[in-house]
Amino acid sequence: MSDLISAASDPAVPTESKSGGGFDTARVAQVKACLASQFDAAGKDVPEFEYTPRSIAHLHALATSSQAKTHAATIVSADLRQKAAEYRSQAVRIKEILENVGLAQESLSPGAIGSAQVLANVSNLLNVRDTEMSRDDGGVCSFLVAMGDISLRKTGVEEKRDKVRKESEVLLDYTRKALARLTYLKKTLQKLDDEVATCEAQMLHWKTNLAIMVSKERQYIQQHSNYKGLLNRVGYTPDISHGVLTEMSEHRKELEKKTKPILDTLRSYQDLPPDKALAALAIEDKRRQYAAAEKYLEEVLHSALTTTE
Repeated sequence: MSDLISAASDPAVPTESKSGGGFDTARVAQVKACLASQFDAAGKDVPEFEYTPRSIAHLHALATSSQAKTHAATIVSADLRQKAAEYRSQAVRIKEILENVGLAQESLSPGAIGSAQVLANVSNLLNVRDTEMSRDDGGVCSFLVAMGDISLRKTGVEEKRDKVRKESEVLLDYTRKALARLTYLKKTLQKLDDEVATCEAQMLHWKTNLAIMVSKERQYIQQHSNYKGLLNRVGYTPDISHGVLTEMSEHRKELEKKTKPILDTLRSYQDLPPDKALAALAIEDKRRQYAAAEKYLEEVLHSALTTTE
């Protein structure tokens, strides 16, 4: 009955028969049988109502949908019953195996029972649903695969966390540098604000000096013009320049250096007598003076040695 009600609320259910009107005896019989079975299952009588082509078509569609869903539910329930039976038989077999190897639940310690419960919870958490153990230990492999998947996910999360942490450290470093830069700029701005008055006074002083320098410039330009006119009047030419005068002075000094030895030689010649005989006498006189000086020196040395002894 619930299937009929749910199907009645489905907008996809058609409300007209394919014939577009009129009664179909087979369809009416099918609808009556379906209604009787549903109301009998609920323990109620079928209510009286008028059978019209529209109601017959609608009820037939509901009945068809209900039968299809009932058939699907029957298949699913049968499959679930079969799986439940397999699970029960598997549980009995595993229980027998555990009892044979001395691992029955009654003989296990509380710690072992707790570990088994933790393992079962982990298996449920990992969504491991192996109903039997294959030759290649498929159940264990499934558990290990699930554990490996969790480990990979954990590794991925840790890598992402490390990446985010590194990015956070970089951003924090940038933020610290930005704050330090901001502090430095604020100090610089404050320093510039403090120096505004001094700079304004200095600029005013420079402005005053600039006016004086402009006046001096005009004065110097006028003096230069006057001196230029004076040089033109006295016949100054570009050939007579400071560079030319300097070169001439250097050339004069070089000539003086070259002529000085000659002049010294000539002056020594001027001290000699003009006659050759007189010159020979003068030379002989100089020799006698030299000999007398040597003799006097020897006497002085001899007397000095005698006094010392």
